[in-house]
Amino acid sequence: MTELTLTPTEIMEQANRALAAANEAKFMTNNLWLLISTVLVFVMHLGFAALEAGFVQRKNVVNILFKNSMIISIGLLTYYLIGFNLMYPGSNPGGFFAFSGFGLTPPENGMTAAYGNYTYWSDFIFQGMFAATCCTIVSGAVAERIKLFPFLLFCIFFVTIAYPITGFWKWGAGWLDARGFYDFAGSTLVHSVGGWGALAGIILLGPRKGKYTAKGIKPIPGHSMPLAAVGVFLLWFGWFGFNGGSVLSADPASVSKVFVTTSLAAAAGGLGAFVTSLAVFKSYDLSMTLNGILGGLVGITASADGVAVTSAILIGFIAGVIIPLSVTFFDKIKLDDPVGATSVHLVCGIWGTLAVAIFGNYGEGVGTIADQLVGILAIGAFSFSFAFLFFLLLKITIGIRVSSLEETIGLDIAEHHQSAYS
Repeated sequence: MTELTLTPTEIMEQANRALAAANEAKFMTNNLWLLISTVLVFVMHLGFAALEAGFVQRKNVVNILFKNSMIISIGLLTYYLIGFNLMYPGSNPGGFFAFSGFGLTPPENGMTAAYGNYTYWSDFIFQGMFAATCCTIVSGAVAERIKLFPFLLFCIFFVTIAYPITGFWKWGAGWLDARGFYDFAGSTLVHSVGGWGALAGIILLGPRKGKYTAKGIKPIPGHSMPLAAVGVFLLWFGWFGFNGGSVLSADPASVSKVFVTTSLAAAAGGLGAFVTSLAVFKSYDLSMTLNGILGGLVGITASADGVAVTSAILIGFIAGVIIPLSVTFFDKIKLDDPVGATSVHLVCGIWGTLAVAIFGNYGEGVGTIADQLVGILAIGAFSFSFAFLFFLLLKITIGIRVSSLEETIGLDIAEHHQSAYS
């Protein structure tokens, strides 16, 4: 039998072909995981819609669903037109602002400028799903008394300008990134940004009729706790894409670690809220436990990739403890938030961002307590100021609050001439 031998050149050619095939398979897997994560983040919008619908009165369900439907539509279109190129302009590293033009202009090879793990189109659609989330957070906080048209105007400008600018500061290689500020998937860059917008809105709107009386605080319960619970579980499900996709590859070790820290923080958040609400209110409060789960998820989002499992549990548990205390605090100062968005997304977002410095391990000069505080304060000041001034402008010009009669009969009839239920 004649032995077949390969020349060194042939061996090298075979090795190169095998390497190219392996790289192609890796690229396809990474790109596919980012698209699957995009779908999971999209499901979060369904979760927000269900949660908010469950937490409002039945006379305002159509209104809250309409707002959530428009938010994702507005968010994607405005992010396509301006937001994406504000957030990822590919220029002015270490700066405060940059803009690379309107619309999408993919490279000739269809790849991203900064990464080789996925295409330009995958990059855009994944980031676009994040963008609309910040206005969804505002939607629940201002529910049941805000005019629809002014709210939609606010969303257009908040998603188009405010969110991408602060996003550029870190994720677009801006000045906070250069300083060492760290936020893995958006405890501050997504959730606190939305929370600051929500806080500005509820300050200028005022509370719902009858919420705060001379006799004390009057609870206005949501109409469907089952719907709210479904919303929370949909959000938890979607968070696997929110955090898992933020690895920006399908690296098995990294993605699986993020799945574990995310889930354990959520579980601990639910437990923390349950224990605290039982101690404070002497009751088994489902709404607090549901928001505790969300608080745990928000809290771990900044550090899901770089904390130990035990640290993730502690971060989530503390976030859960925060929820009842924060909700009680906002009620005491008469800031009415029907769904607890300011407590979940703003307060727990701040906690999660600080937790990076306390529990994280990102190397020297990254995620220090000073850097995290600077990021929280800078992003908070910009986001709150932008939202407050824009809401104030709308309040002075076209008004932002419905009439007393419209609030009484409900926004479904007053603004939509529809009812959610027969």
